[in-house]
Amino acid sequence: MRIHHVAPCWLALAALSGCKDEIMTSNDAPAAAASATPAAAAVAASSAPRNVTPRSPLDESDFVESDRARDPFRSFARVFAQETAGHLRSQREVILADYSLDELKLIGIVTRMQPAKAMLVDPLGKGHVIQRGQFVGRADVVQGTGRSGSTYEVNWRVDSIRDGDVVLVRSDPTNPDVPTATRVIPLRPEGTRVSPQ
Repeated sequence: MRIHHVAPCWLALAALSGCKDEIMTSNDAPAAAASATPAAAAVAASSAPRNVTPRSPLDESDFVESDRARDPFRSFARVFAQETAGHLRSQREVILADYSLDELKLIGIVTRMQPAKAMLVDPLGKGHVIQRGQFVGRADVVQGTGRSGSTYEVNWRVDSIRDGDVVLVRSDPTNPDVPTATRVIPLRPEGTRVSPQ
């Protein structure tokens, strides 16, 4: 006597054929979804026509540029060039960027901490704390050479804070051959006397 081995996929097909659910293809999606399996119902619902809202008619005013309707092809390059023509904006953080070094006064130094700190006072009387590595004061605008000839800013940087003064340096990154400029702001300007207490 021989025993026939039945493949598992035939068994699965035989089990499915005994199901009572029918898959119907019809344009009537709700009726098909009620009698079909969940997977078939999803397929039937996705192929059903969706509610489409009608478009409103367009007027000539819809094509006029306003706050609500901006022209996507309009170039703003000219506007940006006009805004930056007179004043360049530094891309680094600069303390007291509105004042030149001559307008600032050094009123205090603390060297017993790391990093050492100093206080500069602006012409309005407001104090600002600085430390080594920070950029201070109004930048000088330098006209570049060569084909591009673009302008750029050169700022003073705090190089060191000593017991009686603050040393600032300024270098031109595009001209490394030019020596670094140095500026010293003394704690007490020359000629001033400290009264004994």
